[in-house]
Amino acid sequence: QVQLVESGGGSVQAGGSLRLSCAASGYTYSMYCVAWFRQAPGKEREGVAAIRTADGATYYADSVKGRFTISQDNAVNTLYLDSLKPEDTAMYSCAAANWGPCGLGTEGFNYWGQGTQVTVSS
Repeated sequence: QVQLVESGGGSVQAGGSLRLSCAASGYTYSMYCVAWFRQAPGKEREGVAAIRTADGATYYADSVKGRFTISQDNAVNTLYLDSLKPEDTAMYSCAAANWGPCGLGTEGFNYWGQGTQVTVSS
């Protein structure tokens, strides 16, 4: 079993930056893929970034490519959010998978955190 806890959310103005962290506990050795998803009111949940732990391969949604960066250091995953836009406002959740290909699809992720809110004004 794996438990995920997110932190680092907050309220910033457009153009600002945030650093989100996902701390994992339990049998973290089973985390084949770790990803971030976000969901805003009235919108579908979308994959933002993912990293394959075996080789460090990363995947980004087109909407955040060049602005967000995902990294993994042992049991801590970090998502760096730069040049934030109002449309980035959402609840951001960390997820981990121990099977299947790594990517931005929700299918296959069997561990989820409770989320951290990111609000971008202007």
